[in-house]
Amino acid sequence: SPEYILIALPAISNCLSERCTDSRNKAPSLTGPHESNFNLHMKYEWSTSVSASHFHAAVVVPAVPCQLNLTRPEGYIEAPPQSSSAFHSTMDCSYIITVYMGYGVEVQVMNVNLSEGDKVVFEDVGHRENTMLANESILMRGLVVRSHSNQISIRFHNPRSQAGSVLLRYQAFVLSCVFPQRPLYGDVSVSSLHSRGKAFFSCLTGYRLQGSSVLTCHNASTPYWSGKEPYCLAACGGIIRNITVGRIVSPGFPSNYSNNLTCHWVLEAPESQRLHIHFEKVALAEDDDRLLIKNGNSIDATVLYDSYEVEYLPNEGLLSTSRHLFIELTTDATGTSTGIAIRYQAFAAGHCYEPFVKYGNLTSSDSTWAVGAVVEFACDPGYTLEQGSITIECMDLNNPQWNETEPACRAVCSGEITDSAGVVLSPNWPEAYDKGQDCIWGIHVEEDKRIMLDIQVLNIGKNDLLTFYDGDDLTAKVLGQYGGSKPCFKLHTTTADITIQFQSDPATNVYGYGNGFVVHFFEVARNDTCPELPEISNGWKSTSHPELVQGTVVTYQCYPGYQVVGAELLMCQWDLTWSGDLPSCERVVSCADPGKVEHSRRVLSGPHFIVGSSIQYICDKGFTLSGNSLLTCFNRGSSGPMWNQKLPRCLPETFEPCSHPGIPTYGIPSSNKIHFQAGETLHYSCLTGHQLLGEPVLHCVPGHPSKWSGLPPVCKGRKLQPDLVSTLSRQFQLCSDQGSLKLHASAFAECVQHEHLVLVSMCPQLFPVPYHWFSDS
Repeated sequence: SPEYILIALPAISNCLSERCTDSRNKAPSLTGPHESNFNLHMKYEWSTSVSASHFHAAVVVPAVPCQLNLTRPEGYIEAPPQSSSAFHSTMDCSYIITVYMGYGVEVQVMNVNLSEGDKVVFEDVGHRENTMLANESILMRGLVVRSHSNQISIRFHNPRSQAGSVLLRYQAFVLSCVFPQRPLYGDVSVSSLHSRGKAFFSCLTGYRLQGSSVLTCHNASTPYWSGKEPYCLAACGGIIRNITVGRIVSPGFPSNYSNNLTCHWVLEAPESQRLHIHFEKVALAEDDDRLLIKNGNSIDATVLYDSYEVEYLPNEGLLSTSRHLFIELTTDATGTSTGIAIRYQAFAAGHCYEPFVKYGNLTSSDSTWAVGAVVEFACDPGYTLEQGSITIECMDLNNPQWNETEPACRAVCSGEITDSAGVVLSPNWPEAYDKGQDCIWGIHVEEDKRIMLDIQVLNIGKNDLLTFYDGDDLTAKVLGQYGGSKPCFKLHTTTADITIQFQSDPATNVYGYGNGFVVHFFEVARNDTCPELPEISNGWKSTSHPELVQGTVVTYQCYPGYQVVGAELLMCQWDLTWSGDLPSCERVVSCADPGKVEHSRRVLSGPHFIVGSSIQYICDKGFTLSGNSLLTCFNRGSSGPMWNQKLPRCLPETFEPCSHPGIPTYGIPSSNKIHFQAGETLHYSCLTGHQLLGEPVLHCVPGHPSKWSGLPPVCKGRKLQPDLVSTLSRQFQLCSDQGSLKLHASAFAECVQHEHLVLVSMCPQLFPVPYHWFSDS
């Protein structure tokens, strides 16, 4: 079972769902083996009245490790540990995961929440030199990082003031050897890429394997093959026995051969069979390099072909009169060239030899090539049939032979092409083109179509030119003109025709195999319109423009009882693609969500608005319902399900106003208006020298009728300090309309008015009563 380095708290079910149960009635399972140096003590606090996402665990951690060596095959890592900030000053964490030899470590990012300055580095440390696999710049949820060895290191640096973190899940996986490279002019097959798997190497006919033919995958921190991949080398001579069909090439072919070679090959057919050879390629330097083919098995046999004596190669090839042929290639010390490629085969008496066409294919009425067999030839795309008949027949029972020479397929200079797809090749491809050529190809498709060109190979001389004209002649607009080498690219025409012109420099120095160009072409829809959109079942479409040019909008609508699933509107974009996928019309089986009502909540009868379901709207406090509170989904037949009522409204509830509660003596209200609306407030304060007793703020509580939240407060006079009273009593005497009182030191300065107290100095200024001032003198 996985090991847990630290449990994410709170809301553990969001982090470790594989080991947590998000349930109201069952606490999450936190079991799991830990490393020996990591002791985690926990106590649980659980309440069934809250969801699992509010579960908390109190953690008592005497030490939180931030440097761990992990050896389990799977587990979780949270960096940094959540309790580390409370117990450790460092925020640099390092985790090294080591699994069995022959296994790697796969790390998946479960959650990432990095802060400014956070650093996370994944390194493969199972080699002599560490290799970085990923860092924080590409870290995102779901990212998977795989090691190439059995050991991976994860380092986390977090500034002390920040709170970033990352949660990782790791597991072991079986490593494998890399797929071995296929040798040039050979092949490779593999039984298994895992430990003890084997790779088998072979060479094409005419080449010999240099190195081991079988390699074994060895187990290690990084699995490896038991040796280097072998390579295929054209042999300089040899004896080839029991021939069926094969090929001889000069050393280095198709590159140039070396100097001072003397190569002898002896071909031997089975008893009572003869040999036929076909010249695929013969290119010798013009000095003393020489090819001899002799009718026998020794250097003294009769000569059938001598490159010194024959200027042109026999298209029909050569036939032996016995079961042997002797081939000799000699080169001098001066020049070199491509060399030779000769195809050979054995055939029985009473049969013709198997015909061959390079860069083409054939069909036959008899696969044994007996007398009467008819063969038909065809060339590969880009090649033209030359120098022979399309159809040949094996004739003459006494001396079977073909009635015509096999044709040749060649990439020619110029041509007119009306196919919907094909390829244009440089002359003689894949061999080098000739100097001073001027070739023109015309490609034509249907008038309402266009042509897409895929230039897959362009490797010509810097003074050679390949030009594409957007039309049917050389006066059309130039789509592009190129020389030298260029990687793959594509071109699109604006008409149904294109003209391709190739001009090679009379002094070009381009030689060798694979120099030239390969241009594939395809008939495509007009590239100024989007492709036609189909109709949809149970609906129809309308188009904003008769031609599907850029900016055209197609609108899809459905018949009654059906609804559009997907985008109703599709637009033809600038890249001539539609803005979305084709929608569909599906039968409506539920009502649409009627929406929410402001100042209300709603109660649903179920999770979906299917026929028969209902919604009840309940207004918030202070609002009254206008309309029907219950909506029910019912089927309207062909028009589909609908709600039986319109949405209600929640209007603010109206209340009677509160009357002014009155003004207390010596009190000051914040407003003197007669009526106050429900919810309004009234503030009270007292005159200077008086103390407010009671609530200073009253609220008009909504109701029928509305009422104040309490009674108005009372303002009570404050007592004066004795020294102030003494001063006042010497200076003033107060009379009321009832009589007069002498103020003396033992009395308080007060004004008797309705049994309330007020400072003498304030009386004449604020109250309209007949107060009189008298001097003490």
